Amino acid sequence: MSEEEAVSYGRRKLLIGVTAAVGAVGAVGVATPFVRSWNPSAKARAAGAPVEADISQLQPGQKMVVEWQGRPVWIVKRTPEVLEALSSFTEQLKDPYSHKEQQPEYAQNAHRSIRPDILVLLGICTHLGCSPTYRPDVGAADLGGGTWHGGFFCPCHGSKFDLAGRVYKGVPAPVNLEVPPYRFLSDSILVVGEDAEEAA
Repeated sequence: MSEEEAVSYGRRKLLIGVTAAVGAVGAVGVATPFVRSWNPSAKARAAGAPVEADISQLQPGQKMVVEWQGRPVWIVKRTPEVLEALSSFTEQLKDPYSHKEQQPEYAQNAHRSIRPDILVLLGICTHLGCSPTYRPDVGAADLGGGTWHGGFFCPCHGSKFDLAGRVYKGVPAPVNLEVPPYRFLSDSILVVGEDAEEAA
């Protein structure tokens, strides 16, 4: 191979390498928006697209928040002690079994959930739409001492809800906190915004 052919061969290899690199960058640039288009847009999420929540790291007693339709959704992992206590103070509640308002069938029980340990609620007070605070501390003096079994307190007008989202008697909120449609994809992933019937 002559010196001129060797230089030409080297240039060809360099040009092929540069072209391949530019092509790879271009492919990534084209693929990224395409892959992103598979995820629901902010507008679609606000309109009601289902939202997945990974609850694998949620510890007993902890609450996490996800957003669905522009509203906060609370996911709480309840302790065995909380579950045991849920049926012990139903006389203090307006509607302990969610019969007064439209709720999913799986919310018409003492724990108001599909899985007893996992509570899923819209984090909006049913009185005037404030967002209650999470107060799992049983016996809190500022919330009634021995009559407070842990739950949610709305600081706007004083409504109280237990750790199943059931409203106490004698407070402004007329009904229990709303249970949104949801379903489990696995033990650690749940989907808020559609239940098992809608997904079928």
